[in-house]
Amino acid sequence: MGCALVVRSQPCQATDTGRRLCQHVDRVCWLEQELRGTLPSLAPDGPARVTLPIAVNADSLATWLAPAVAAIAADASVLVELTVDDQDHTADWLRRGVVLAAVTGTVRPPAGFDSRPLGVMRHRAATSPAYVVRYFSGGVAAASLERAPSLVFNAKDDLQARWVRRLCQQDVPLPRHTLPSAHAFVAAALAGMGWGLHPQALIAEHLQSAALVELVPDTPLGVPLHWQHARAASGFIEGLTTEVLVPADRGLLPG
Repeated sequence: MGCALVVRSQPCQATDTGRRLCQHVDRVCWLEQELRGTLPSLAPDGPARVTLPIAVNADSLATWLAPAVAAIAADASVLVELTVDDQDHTADWLRRGVVLAAVTGTVRPPAGFDSRPLGVMRHRAATSPAYVVRYFSGGVAAASLERAPSLVFNAKDDLQARWVRRLCQQDVPLPRHTLPSAHAFVAAALAGMGWGLHPQALIAEHLQSAALVELVPDTPLGVPLHWQHARAASGFIEGLTTEVLVPADRGLLPG
């Protein structure tokens, strides 16, 4: 290739050129699989399975996305490889050539990728009634939020900070527990461990039963989501896009 493709670090990493080459090989593998599907004589034992790397945010995976991915993988010679990251960072996986498709909060796709709006995921700041009594008996304000432990997915998760900034019109330093799981968020909130921004679809029953309550009623935070995928990777990617748009239309609010 006339240039370095690998950085011999621990662990070994690809250079920018190396990542582009790997991305090209991934796309060629998909085109070859599509050809074997239309010309069975090329693959008498059936088409070989290829890996489909996708980057998603945890809240989408825990609510509306998993059934769509499972449905198409069940009927195709594909091995799905899901990577979970914050919706504001999944586009970086596309840009680095690590994945072929992603659910992302970024509007503009990287070069060589197409983007489709999915809708808005609504989150609500909620916790247990006992937690509200313990930390917010005097109301939800900057002073009480500074004392009350919050829940975050990881260091990239800024949903709680965004909600607080909108509520208080200022940045507030939040104590936080780190729980890298949408379902663990719910379990922790039910147990009174902390408060956090939960997908509305994931806690609707708990809100209805009053096992969870909103910190401030009717203050949802909407997160616009987009589906971005490699341009002209294969007809299969286009089919996957169709499968993803259907549950997104049911599970998300209009953009």
